[in-house]
Formats: sequence, C-alpha cells, structure tokens
Amino acid sequence: MPDDLFGPSTMVATRREALRRMDGFAPAMGKRYANRRNYDLGPGQHRGVSQLSPYIRRRLVTEPEVIRAAVTQHGPDGAEKFIQEVVWRGYFKGWLERRPQVWTEYRTGLGRDLDALSRDRRLRRAVESAEAGNTGLDCLDAWVEELIETGYLHNHARMWFASIWIFTLDLPWRLGADFFLRHLLDGDPASNTLGWRWVAGLHTRGKAYKADTWNIAKFTQGRFEPRVSDLAQDIHPLDAMEPDGLPPLHPLRQITPPQPGRPTAILITEEDCNLEAFDLSSFEVRGAAMLQATHLRSPLETSALISAFDQEALTDAAERSGLEALPMRAGVPRDLAVWAQKLGAQQIWTPYVPEGPVRDWLNEARPHLTEAGISMVETRRDWDGAIWPLATAGFFKVKKKIPDILAQHGLL
Repeated sequence: MPDDLFGPSTMVATRREALRRMDGFAPAMGKRYANRRNYDLGPGQHRGVSQLSPYIRRRLVTEPEVIRAAVTQHGPDGAEKFIQEVVWRGYFKGWLERRPQVWTEYRTGLGRDLDALSRDRRLRRAVESAEAGNTGLDCLDAWVEELIETGYLHNHARMWFASIWIFTLDLPWRLGADFFLRHLLDGDPASNTLGWRWVAGLHTRGKAYKADTWNIAKFTQGRFEPRVSDLAQDIHPLDAMEPDGLPPLHPLRQITPPQPGRPTAILITEEDCNLEAFDLSSFEVRGAAMLQATHLRSPLETSALISAFDQEALTDAAERSGLEALPMRAGVPRDLAVWAQKLGAQQIWTPYVPEGPVRDWLNEARPHLTEAGISMVETRRDWDGAIWPLATAGFFKVKKKIPDILAQHGLL
C-alpha cells in the first residue's frame, strides 16, 4: 500500500481520489484488516484501516463499490469483517431514520448542555480543558490534537475518547458528540450520535463501554498506557436519562418522487456527491446549486478543514455531472424557494437526505417551497432501501441478511 494513503495531506475531496484510495487499500481488506483494524498507531500510521470514511460519508465512493473491491480481492468470506463494518454504517443510518426523535432530542439536549456551560463555571472550565487537550491524560490530549489537526481519529480511539469523556471526566455526552461533529471530516449525524450513545449505554440499554488501560496499551502498541487510577473503574450506563427506554419505531419517511418533464432545479448536498448514479435525463434541468451546510453541524464553530473538504466535494460532484452549479450557503431557509422561483423550477430534486442538520434545514424550507408551488423531490438509493428497513434493533438482524443484500446488488 502506498504511504501517501495515510497522511492528512492526501485527503483530497474528489471521487478520483476516493477511487485511488479504495484501490490502494483493497489488498488489505481481507485478513490484514480483520487482524489489524483495532490498532491505533497514531497520525500517519493508520495502515490497518482504510480511512475511506470521509469519502463514503459523502458518497464520493459508495458502499457497494467498496464492498465489490473487497470481494474481488478476497472473496465474501475473506472480506467478511470489512464488509460488516461497511454495512454497519448503513445500519446506523437506518436506525436513526426509524427513530428520528433520537436526533431531535440530541439537538435539543445539546442546546440545554450549551446553556449549562454559561451558568456553570466549573463545567465550562472542564470542557474547555478537554477540548484544548489539557486534561493531563496523555492519550486523550494526543487524540484531541490529532482530531483538530487532521480531522480524523481511529475508530478505537473514538470509543476510548468517548468513554473517558463521559465516565472519567464526567462531562455531558452530547458536548463530546458535538466536539467530534465539529472536527471529524467523516462526521455523520447517525454514526456519531449513535456511537456516543452506544458508549454511554443508551443505544444498547444497560451496557456501557469502559476504557481500560490494558486495552489502550495493547491496541496503541504501548504508545499510551494510562494508570488504572487515571480511568474510571466503576462505570454506570446513562440509561436513567431515558427511563422509558428507547423511543418507538417509525416507518421510513415517505418521499415524493420526481416527476419527469417538469422544470427542475438540482440541489447537491454533502449527503450524496455522486450524481452519476442517477438518471437525470428525464428532467428539464433549469439550474443547479451546491448547498454548503457545514456550519449547520453545530451551534458552535465548525472546523475549517471540514468546510474546505465539503466545498471541494460539492464542486467535484457538479463538475463530474456536467452541471454549472451555483454555490449556496444554507442560511435563511426561504432562500431555497427564492432561488428555485427565479429559475422557473416546479420541483427541486436531490438524492435522499437522511436525518441530520441538512434534513432539518430542508424541513424549515419546505413551507416556503409549498407556498411557492415548488415540490421537494428525492430519490433513495437501493442500497439504503435494502438495509434501513432491517435496522429496527441491534445489528444482528442486519448482519444475518448481509449475504442476501450482497446478492441483491450483484456483489457475490
């Protein structure tokens, strides 16, 4: 594998780069991945994992494409662990689609936690110290530095980080999740929110994740070895925060399909920068826009690394699609209707936008579109349509169906 796959300087937000990275890592998607994926060897040394997540998150490369590369090199059995991890992303997205109120509660709860910072000086100082990497815990402080400087953290480090944040530092989990979302290039509303909930013992009820010194020492190969007394030992899940248990399941959100022949405006978002997968030939395209929405991730300032990555991904998507797309900042929601009206569009089409800040903004824009007689239409990918209905509880139900899902998509 080429060394330039692993440095942050190579994180170019184009499909061409995504495919290059995928092809470069494909030989390691089998046994090597299964054996080395849990080792966090530090910045520039993450050779056991693909670091494709910023690209998959924006679908500069898609899940079926990545799985096909793995199966081609190693067969479905040899690449089993890699395939499961790719499918897990779809499971988390589907889980949040089936329980959208979890995202709503995260956002409202984050607002309460941020308000508490203005009233509680001790809490504010503790959070500021953690976010600045000044806790005195070498491992956590190093992960903070890596996250801020590169926009990336190894998945195992994310679990340790979240556990220490919640149980050792005794800080609100939503503030930690927000810190991640403000800095992770692959920051995904579903994976990030549910990952933090899983560590906290809210996703799998009554079962929290404990950061252990032996585990950190082993899987960082001795880079870090906190003392046992440095880490919380007697941890308790935060499920008392939700005494009624998990919220009830919802059916998948109904979408309005596009109408062929209607004057159409194309909206490109960070949720799907691979428009070539969709047939736009039946649309009477009046114009296109690239929605820059990085700032919607948090009420606080989001990393400039993410903003630049998003902008490059959107531009690459427009250029590959042959669309002359206008840059549009997700500001006043009414602006979307004003833009479409000027184009004479009767519908705005975009690939499906799942739960998260972009969906929240589009929901705010919808009444203005309705008033203007403009439909918001979407197309959901078949991959999502195969996984999301299964994401009703734990991952096991989805895992059992992986062979069927792969066969359905011609990946066997």
